[in-house]
Order: sequence, then structure tokens, then C-alpha cells
Amino acid sequence: MIYFYDGTKEAFLTALALSFHDGEPFLTTGNKQLVLGQETVFVRTDPERAERIEKRLVSFDKDCMHDLDTLLRSGDANKDNIALAYFRLIAEKKCPVRTMLGEDAALAAAECIHRVSFEIHRFHGFVRFMQTESGALYAPISPDNDICDLLVPHFRARMPQIPFVIHDVKRKKAAVYDGENTFLAPLEKAEVVLSADEMQWQKLWKKYYVSVNIPSRERLKQMRGYMPVRYWKFMPEKSRPYDDGEGDGGAPVPPS
Repeated sequence: MIYFYDGTKEAFLTALALSFHDGEPFLTTGNKQLVLGQETVFVRTDPERAERIEKRLVSFDKDCMHDLDTLLRSGDANKDNIALAYFRLIAEKKCPVRTMLGEDAALAAAECIHRVSFEIHRFHGFVRFMQTESGALYAPISPDNDICDLLVPHFRARMPQIPFVIHDVKRKKAAVYDGENTFLAPLEKAEVVLSADEMQWQKLWKKYYVSVNIPSRERLKQMRGYMPVRYWKFMPEKSRPYDDGEGDGGAPVPPS
């Protein structure tokens, strides 16, 4: 049976309860090609039932809701069923299962969680902030996973008095720190006016990047290993070549 839900934690827990005795449930938030005669259920969130299921699961594993939050943030197309199988296993074993890697459900969940956590770690170094005319900082990103708000604590700890925005352009949302509070907001498109200092710093950074590059000793495979190509488009040194107005043009960006 196919279960359609809205992607929220409460709806997931409701779907978990509804599908628990289903031998082959399939959970999805999107379109699914139906087989003739295949039954479907459109899950209506039941907050009270979800709360009961959450308390029950937490009694088996106090950290499982953190795992659920991470799994639902994943960009994996099969994340819903990975999470469903994992939490069915917790309910079956009545204990934490994250170390039971001999179980397919536990292994798949562990790998999915690791990919999300690893991307968060990567973006601690890959985010490139730009100073706007207002003095606030702005950084566009396009991560594989839904992590923009999870990046805030890292940068807030390092610049606690500077407002900043981390804009997930793929999901059209932004994590905003106003110097005191943090909140998440929808953001279709940002109209950003950079400060004069920022424009100058970007120009200097690109000039430095070109000056240290040795065309005859390019190691593109190694470069892509350290910094995957999909992250390059929002980095000043990689997004477009340096041009000092004298026709230099700088080093070309390697193709993806």
C-alpha cells in the first residue's frame, strides 16, 4: 500500500502508526506511479496519535527524534522509506538500533544520516558570506540536503554581533540571524546590493586566486576531490573569472 504524507514529523509518525502492520508499505510525499489495483492512503496528520507514538519511540531510544529530523532533511529520493523502515525496526526491537548495522534498515539510515551530517560539516567551510550595503552578511547556498538552519549555530558562535542570512536558493528559504534571534523564512529570490568594500575584496581575492594558479600544474581531479564542483557556483574564486579591466580574464573555471 502507498501512503502519501506531507513530509512533517507529525504526519510521518501518523503514517508509521497506520502502516505498522502493513507488510510492504511505501511512504512518499510526491508523485508515485501506481500499479493497477494498488491501494493508496492519504495520511491526515493526527497530532494526538503522533504524540503518543513519539513518546513510545523515545522510551525505546531517547535520541531517535534527532535521527528522524536528520532523515527527513535528507535529499535522498528514498528518505521517507529509509526512515519508515528504521523506525519500524526500533518499534520491533524496542531499543536503539543505530549500531545494528547488520540490519539493512539500520545501515541505510546510518548512511543517510552520515551524508546529511557530512554536508553540514562541509558547509562550515564552503559557505561564502558577502557584505551588503546595510552591513549584514548574505550567503547563497544550494545544498543536497535541507540544512540551512542547522548551519546557523556554527556561524552565530563565530560572529555573534553580525546579522547574516544563509539563503537556500534550491528550496527557496533562508535562515536569518538578526544579531539576537534566529528564524527560518521563505525566500524566493534575494535582491542583494553589495558594499563597495565587498566588491573590492572579491576582486582582490580573485586576483590572488589567479596569481597562485599554475596552469601547467593544474590538478582538477584533486581539486574536485577537496571541493565538489556542485559547490563552486557560489564561491567568488570559482563563480566567474577575475577581470581587472585589462582583458586578463583570469583562469578559466574547469567544466563540471
